Amino acid sequence: MAGRPELLIRPEIPVYEDPAAERTARKEQLAGAFRVLGKLGFENGTAGHAAVRDPENPEWFWTNAFGTPFRRITADSLLLVNEDGQVVQGEGIVNRAAYAIHSRVHAARPDVNASVHMHPTAGLAWAALGRELAPITQDACAFYQDHVVYDAYKGPVLDLDEGESIGRALGPAKAMILQNHGLLTVGQTIDEAAWWMVRLDRCCQVQLLAEAAGEPVRIPHELALDSERQIGTPHAGWFSFQPLIADLDD
Repeated sequence: MAGRPELLIRPEIPVYEDPAAERTARKEQLAGAFRVLGKLGFENGTAGHAAVRDPENPEWFWTNAFGTPFRRITADSLLLVNEDGQVVQGEGIVNRAAYAIHSRVHAARPDVNASVHMHPTAGLAWAALGRELAPITQDACAFYQDHVVYDAYKGPVLDLDEGESIGRALGPAKAMILQNHGLLTVGQTIDEAAWWMVRLDRCCQVQLLAEAAGEPVRIPHELALDSERQIGTPHAGWFSFQPLIADLDD
């Protein structure tokens, strides 16, 4: 548009007409998300996994091979897992918990294409409290009335019934705090889901710090809702992750 400042032209999420091209892009984005999360310290031994749907077989998903360091994950090292938990492409072992969680969350949420489950330090500390985050910062408003607490900890998620329970409990929300366990986020893109993971963990850290110092001031309900509508959208999540991806090249 003539006369419109370049800064105000909003970048759009890429759309692919060719499924093969979309598959290549999703795999590259998933691998990039893992490297970002590894760089930011989200890796916790063999715990943690993320998945993105295959564009031609939406009940199948691409994920990381069990035990592969996040920073060494590439598009070629990813595994394609079918609805029965079998690896149909790639070399390596699929994490049993990854199959149980991602397959059931994706089944419960046909509106999302990606999911991330991590055990980050601040997120684990907050999960031990079994509470939702409060709208005490603008960043936390991204999750206002759009995250839930799953308080039915039953040990490592190793069966589909538990994965289904998590999927049901998530409902339409974009994030979940799994009590005594970790964090889960979803998105229309893996970039979006990965950004919600980064922001969720940071918000957990901020609230822990704030409550250690005193009584945080809550943002009023209507202002928190308005902020969520602006910074909690799928596009906002996708775009917020782009600087972290670009920084991998530095």
